[in-house]
Amino acid sequence: MKELLDILSEKFGAAFEKAGYGAEYGRCVVSNRPDLCEYQCNGAMACAKVYKKAPIAIANEVVTSLPDDGAFKSVEAVAPGFINIIIGEKTLNAYLNEMAVSEKNGFEPKSIGKTAVIDYGGANVAKPLHVGHLRPAIIGESVKRILKFDGYKTIGDAHLGDWGTPIGLIFTEMQDRNPSLVFFDENYTGEYPAECPVTLKELEEIYPFASAKSKEDEEYRARARQAVFELQSGRRGYRALWERIMDISKKDLAKNYGSLNVFFELWYGESDADPYIAPMIEDMKKQGIAKISEGALVVDVKEESDNKEMPPCMLLKSDGAVGYDSTDLATIVQRMKDFSPNKIIYVVDKRQGLHFEQVFRTVRKAGIVGDDTDLIFLGNGTMNGKDGKPFKTRDGGVLRLEALVKDVRDHVAEKMADRDLSAEEKDEISRKVGLAALKYGDLSNAATKDYIFDIDKFTSFEGNTGPYILYTMVRIKSILEKYSSVSGLSIAVVLAKAANGEYKLSDIDGNDSEKKLKLQISLFSTSMAQAVAEIAPHKVCSYLFDLSNCLNSFYHENKIVAEENEEKRKGFIALICLTLKLLETGIDLLGIEAPEKM
Repeated sequence: MKELLDILSEKFGAAFEKAGYGAEYGRCVVSNRPDLCEYQCNGAMACAKVYKKAPIAIANEVVTSLPDDGAFKSVEAVAPGFINIIIGEKTLNAYLNEMAVSEKNGFEPKSIGKTAVIDYGGANVAKPLHVGHLRPAIIGESVKRILKFDGYKTIGDAHLGDWGTPIGLIFTEMQDRNPSLVFFDENYTGEYPAECPVTLKELEEIYPFASAKSKEDEEYRARARQAVFELQSGRRGYRALWERIMDISKKDLAKNYGSLNVFFELWYGESDADPYIAPMIEDMKKQGIAKISEGALVVDVKEESDNKEMPPCMLLKSDGAVGYDSTDLATIVQRMKDFSPNKIIYVVDKRQGLHFEQVFRTVRKAGIVGDDTDLIFLGNGTMNGKDGKPFKTRDGGVLRLEALVKDVRDHVAEKMADRDLSAEEKDEISRKVGLAALKYGDLSNAATKDYIFDIDKFTSFEGNTGPYILYTMVRIKSILEKYSSVSGLSIAVVLAKAANGEYKLSDIDGNDSEKKLKLQISLFSTSMAQAVAEIAPHKVCSYLFDLSNCLNSFYHENKIVAEENEEKRKGFIALICLTLKLLETGIDLLGIEAPEKM
């Protein structure tokens, strides 16, 4: 199904051609002066420069060349050459009626058959998630859903930190505390215990202790590096212990990510890329792009157009160790081999921009990735406290993500304390509304921007917030419940009738609030296409907020269930059912769920 703007543009393109000009000048846009008109065609301005003619004269010719088919309520050429357009009610209604019965609300996927890999986890094993993991997780999940909506086969990868220094520190401290563990016995040849020898809670205490100790004890730090080397070299006991730790860590991470409605198709870690590193480096040596510099093996990625320093990409450190550069390079080798993706998107802290620019240039230079694959760094800004600094606990520590989610949920529960609901209902509503507050508060900002975490603002039921969007949806359901009691039809039947076209929008002239709601609904495909093209969840948020505002204005200015004209009343019901459908689609793209009541 075409976008409404494309349909209007085709009509004006034909009119430009009929008047003797190029059809490309017929592009229509949403008016930036809604007090004057709903759409504009400004092509006469550009056309005048080519045809050496006054733009107002061209605009008048185009207006007279339009067919008198009732598509527009009014079309007017105004100086110096703009064409102001008000769409006809029947044309708009016909488009919305088609939206209601079409797949994906009229949105036409343009990427069917394409594959996108989204790297948006980045958690370290044996460590709890903290607030720094929030943005990559929920932005990445939304990006994945938006691209899937456009037809991509989407693969979300947690890309766990499971193969570097942290795991070596954990092994070293565990061995110091319990040297008799069979995992540390190099001479052991039997089966290793199936259970992990430490609990997750113990691991969460061990790592920060070991990390702090390593900063003061060089010998301890050297042992940790050696443990990593032996793990990566295949030491049997270390591999077995690593597998046990990975198992309990992944289960805990899946639970915590799941509480955010964040899910991964792959739970790969840095270790999964390890087999690809050595052959990748050999290939780069053969190509002559890997060279020794100050004892390290590097790839020079500087380009003549660079106006700032661009360090080389390091394949091997001077001591022969592998770092993040090689791990990320090898991960791309693996992804290209396994999935041949059209896009690989990294949703990580924007401060890693230089690192990924080095990595992207290297894989292009090495021929690992061709021109037909987009490598995209979607660097996210920081969630800050009201002091403008990265969010911390009251005592200055890093806040666990689990604690943040609970704080927001509890804040919502306090606001609902006086509601006449059961304890189970309150718990379920506070969970969904709290999550919407947290996720929408983040996603409504452009991913690259920092923002202030304000729990009072985010949990408000008014303004550009998640709870406001959900409240609008619950309001529609309440109206449908009232209509259900009057019509004798269940809500499910009413929604089905609207979805299969039995209920249609009425052509009876309505007021401004009704027209504004219809116009906002008609922008769904255009807005979703922008969100896809710009990989921008905040575009979805913006559309949902404008749609909710229009619905609530319509609600306040019209008697919906009490409308006496049956055709008009059914038209109202069709209109709010379509609005609800769009809101449901939109919040799903954000990874948000709606309660039945609030």
